Amino acid sequence: MFVWWCDVLHEFTFEGHHIKVVQLGPRYGFILFIVSEVMFYFALFRASSHSSLAPMVQIRGIWPPKGIAILDPWEIPFLNTLIPLSSGTAVTWAQTNPGSEGF
Repeated sequence: MFVWWCDVLHEFTFEGHHIKVVQLGPRYGFILFIVSEVMFYFALFRASSHSSLAPMVQIRGIWPPKGIAILDPWEIPFLNTLIPLSSGTAVTWAQTNPGSEGF
């Protein structure tokens, strides 16, 4: 499948074998994919906020429900945020630093 997509993109981009109507297909497909991802994450966020703001009677109106441990945001979640941010910063700095040999 990957090789097929490579061939399609090569024909689409460099060889010009596809007419304008056919060229719109991948473009619309990608746009629909991005829109569906946005809607999916919005639904997850909405469900989470709804559950936390209006807990159900079945969980006795307590959020988070009993038995679920709450993580301290300054421990593991902070570390999980700090690692990708520092990695991205280091890579960006390495690529834009004029004195480095870089990539």
